[in-house]
Amino acid sequence: MRIAHIGIAVKNAEAALKLYREVLGLDSTHTEIVESQKVKTVQIPIGDSSIELLEPTSPDGVVAQFIEKRGEGIHHIAIEVQDITAALNKMKAAGYRLIDETPRLGADNMLIAFVHPRSTNGVLLELCQPSKD
Repeated sequence: MRIAHIGIAVKNAEAALKLYREVLGLDSTHTEIVESQKVKTVQIPIGDSSIELLEPTSPDGVVAQFIEKRGEGIHHIAIEVQDITAALNKMKAAGYRLIDETPRLGADNMLIAFVHPRSTNGVLLELCQPSKD
């Protein structure tokens, strides 16, 4: 397992990207609109992981609601697992509250599922696994 990425909710990904480009010398490698989640993602690789900027594409999306309620900032931590279904089953059996009981397709062709922050010390946890498609 590894930390796949840290998701950061931002109002404007291009403006937020300036910090990583101009100050830290990092650049994005992939930008994608995920219609089902009403978000634009911008991937910024760093070491064996990445920072994922999350810009809402609709005011009724989850990220837009997060920003409205809490402001910009860390939205989630994503952990890459070998078998997402097995990881979800293990978490459910251990009493963790799942937002997604089954994996769904997310950005970068990854299978994803979220675990509710009320059961993970206040941190929204995303489990992810590269899709076999």
